[in-house]
Amino acid sequence: MKVFQDLVTFAPWTFIFQICNLLILTAGIKHFLFKPVQEILAKRKEQIEASYAEAEKAEGDAQAMKEEYETRLASAKEEASEIVKTATARATARSEEMVNTARAEAAAIKSKADAEIESERRRAAGELKNDISELALELAGRVVEKEIDPKVHKGMIDDFISRVGDAS
Repeated sequence: MKVFQDLVTFAPWTFIFQICNLLILTAGIKHFLFKPVQEILAKRKEQIEASYAEAEKAEGDAQAMKEEYETRLASAKEEASEIVKTATARATARSEEMVNTARAEAAAIKSKADAEIESERRRAAGELKNDISELALELAGRVVEKEIDPKVHKGMIDDFISRVGDAS
Protein backbone atom coordinates (compact mmCIF):
# COMPACT_ATOMS: atom_id res chain seq x y z
CA MET A 1 0.00 0.00 0.00
CA LYS A 2 2.88 2.20 0.33
CA VAL A 3 3.14 2.31 -3.45
CA PHE A 4 -0.36 3.56 -3.67
CA GLN A 5 0.20 6.01 -0.92
CA ASP A 6 3.24 7.54 -2.70
CA LEU A 7 1.07 8.18 -5.70
CA VAL A 8 -1.58 9.97 -3.76
CA THR A 9 0.61 12.00 -1.41
CA PHE A 10 1.63 15.62 -2.01
CA ALA A 11 5.35 16.25 -2.67
CA PRO A 12 6.10 19.96 -2.65
CA TRP A 13 9.39 19.70 -4.62
CA THR A 14 7.77 17.62 -7.27
CA PHE A 15 4.95 20.15 -7.47
CA ILE A 16 7.41 23.05 -7.87
CA PHE A 17 9.37 21.18 -10.57
CA GLN A 18 6.18 20.36 -12.40
CA ILE A 19 5.06 24.01 -12.27
CA CYS A 20 8.48 25.17 -13.52
CA ASN A 21 8.39 22.50 -16.22
CA LEU A 22 4.92 23.68 -17.22
CA LEU A 23 6.05 27.32 -17.39
CA ILE A 24 9.15 26.44 -19.45
CA LEU A 25 7.09 24.25 -21.76
CA THR A 26 4.46 27.01 -22.13
CA ALA A 27 7.15 29.62 -22.87
CA GLY A 28 8.79 27.29 -25.41
CA ILE A 29 5.49 26.47 -27.09
CA LYS A 30 4.56 30.14 -27.11
CA HIS A 31 7.93 31.14 -28.56
CA PHE A 32 8.43 28.30 -31.05
CA LEU A 33 4.86 27.34 -31.93
CA PHE A 34 2.27 29.97 -30.97
CA LYS A 35 4.08 33.05 -32.39
CA PRO A 36 4.82 31.44 -35.83
CA VAL A 37 1.25 30.17 -36.05
CA GLN A 38 -0.03 33.65 -35.15
CA GLU A 39 2.25 35.17 -37.81
CA ILE A 40 1.00 32.65 -40.39
CA LEU A 41 -2.59 33.40 -39.41
CA ALA A 42 -1.92 37.17 -39.60
CA LYS A 43 -0.37 36.78 -43.06
CA ARG A 44 -3.29 34.64 -44.18
CA LYS A 45 -5.72 37.25 -42.79
CA GLU A 46 -3.90 39.98 -44.74
CA GLN A 47 -4.06 37.87 -47.91
CA ILE A 48 -7.79 37.26 -47.43
CA GLU A 49 -8.41 40.98 -46.78
CA ALA A 50 -6.37 41.82 -49.89
CA SER A 51 -8.42 39.28 -51.88
CA TYR A 52 -11.64 40.86 -50.56
CA ALA A 53 -10.40 44.34 -51.45
CA GLU A 54 -9.40 43.13 -54.91
CA ALA A 55 -12.79 41.44 -55.35
CA GLU A 56 -14.59 44.64 -54.29
CA LYS A 57 -12.46 46.65 -56.70
CA ALA A 58 -13.21 44.15 -59.50
CA GLU A 59 -16.91 44.35 -58.64
CA GLY A 60 -16.76 48.15 -58.78
CA ASP A 61 -14.97 48.00 -62.13
CA ALA A 62 -17.53 45.50 -63.42
CA GLN A 63 -20.37 47.76 -62.27
CA ALA A 64 -18.74 50.74 -64.00
CA MET A 65 -18.28 48.70 -67.17
CA LYS A 66 -21.91 47.57 -66.97
CA GLU A 67 -23.10 51.17 -66.64
CA GLU A 68 -20.87 52.23 -69.55
CA TYR A 69 -22.22 49.31 -71.63
CA GLU A 70 -25.81 50.25 -70.81
CA THR A 71 -25.10 53.88 -71.70
CA ARG A 72 -23.53 52.87 -75.00
CA LEU A 73 -26.40 50.49 -75.70
CA ALA A 74 -28.93 53.23 -75.03
CA SER A 75 -27.06 55.67 -77.27
CA ALA A 76 -26.79 52.98 -79.98
CA LYS A 77 -30.54 52.38 -79.75
CA GLU A 78 -31.18 56.12 -80.01
CA GLU A 79 -28.83 56.38 -82.98
CA ALA A 80 -30.51 53.41 -84.68
CA SER A 81 -33.90 54.98 -84.05
CA GLU A 82 -32.66 58.27 -85.49
CA ILE A 83 -31.28 56.47 -88.56
CA VAL A 84 -34.60 54.69 -89.08
CA LYS A 85 -36.50 57.98 -88.72
CA THR A 86 -34.16 59.68 -91.20
CA ALA A 87 -34.44 56.81 -93.67
CA THR A 88 -38.22 56.79 -93.32
CA ALA A 89 -38.38 60.54 -93.88
CA ARG A 90 -36.13 60.24 -96.94
CA ALA A 91 -38.19 57.38 -98.32
CA THR A 92 -41.41 59.30 -97.74
CA ALA A 93 -40.00 62.41 -99.40
CA ARG A 94 -38.68 60.34 -102.31
CA SER A 95 -42.02 58.56 -102.77
CA GLU A 96 -43.90 61.87 -102.66
CA GLU A 97 -41.45 63.30 -105.17
CA MET A 98 -41.95 60.29 -107.44
CA VAL A 99 -45.75 60.52 -107.12
CA ASN A 100 -45.67 64.25 -107.86
CA THR A 101 -43.40 63.66 -110.85
CA ALA A 102 -45.70 60.93 -112.13
CA ARG A 103 -48.74 63.18 -111.67
CA ALA A 104 -47.00 66.02 -113.49
CA GLU A 105 -46.05 63.69 -116.34
CA ALA A 106 -49.60 62.32 -116.48
CA ALA A 107 -51.01 65.85 -116.51
CA ALA A 108 -48.57 66.83 -119.29
CA ILE A 109 -49.50 63.73 -121.33
CA LYS A 110 -53.21 64.43 -120.74
CA SER A 111 -52.76 68.08 -121.69
CA LYS A 112 -50.86 67.09 -124.83
CA ALA A 113 -53.52 64.52 -125.71
CA ASP A 114 -56.27 67.10 -125.13
CA ALA A 115 -54.41 69.57 -127.34
CA GLU A 116 -54.00 66.93 -130.06
CA ILE A 117 -57.69 66.00 -129.81
CA GLU A 118 -58.69 69.66 -130.02
CA SER A 119 -56.36 70.19 -132.96
CA GLU A 120 -57.73 67.10 -134.72
CA ARG A 121 -61.31 68.24 -134.04
CA ARG A 122 -60.57 71.68 -135.47
CA ARG A 123 -58.89 70.15 -138.51
CA ALA A 124 -61.84 67.80 -139.03
CA ALA A 125 -64.27 70.70 -138.61
CA GLY A 126 -62.27 72.74 -141.11
CA GLU A 127 -62.28 69.87 -143.59
CA LEU A 128 -66.01 69.42 -143.05
CA LYS A 129 -66.59 73.12 -143.68
CA ASN A 130 -64.48 72.92 -146.83
CA ASP A 131 -66.44 69.87 -148.01
CA ILE A 132 -69.76 71.57 -147.23
CA SER A 133 -68.63 74.72 -149.02
CA GLU A 134 -67.57 72.74 -152.07
CA LEU A 135 -70.87 70.86 -152.08
CA ALA A 136 -72.81 74.11 -151.66
CA LEU A 137 -70.89 75.70 -154.53
CA GLU A 138 -71.43 72.62 -156.69
CA LEU A 139 -75.12 72.59 -155.83
CA ALA A 140 -75.41 76.31 -156.57
CA GLY A 141 -73.64 75.74 -159.87
CA ARG A 142 -76.07 72.97 -160.81
CA VAL A 143 -79.04 75.07 -159.75
CA VAL A 144 -77.85 77.86 -161.97
CA GLU A 145 -77.26 75.48 -164.85
CA LYS A 146 -80.64 73.79 -164.65
CA GLU A 147 -83.97 75.27 -164.59
CA ILE A 148 -85.75 75.16 -161.34
CA ASP A 149 -88.26 72.37 -161.31
CA PRO A 150 -89.69 71.19 -157.98
CA LYS A 151 -88.76 67.57 -158.69
CA VAL A 152 -85.23 68.43 -159.79
CA HIS A 153 -84.87 70.81 -156.90
CA LYS A 154 -85.96 68.11 -154.40
CA GLY A 155 -83.50 65.61 -156.00
CA MET A 156 -80.61 68.06 -155.68
CA ILE A 157 -81.41 68.68 -152.00
CA ASP A 158 -81.54 64.91 -151.34
CA ASP A 159 -78.24 64.47 -153.20
CA PHE A 160 -76.70 67.31 -151.15
CA ILE A 161 -77.92 65.81 -147.88
CA SER A 162 -76.59 62.37 -148.80
CA ARG A 163 -73.15 63.84 -149.67
CA VAL A 164 -73.02 65.81 -146.45
CA GLY A 165 -73.95 62.60 -144.58
CA ASP A 166 -71.09 60.79 -146.35
CA ALA A 167 -68.59 63.53 -145.52
CA SER A 168 -69.36 63.52 -141.81
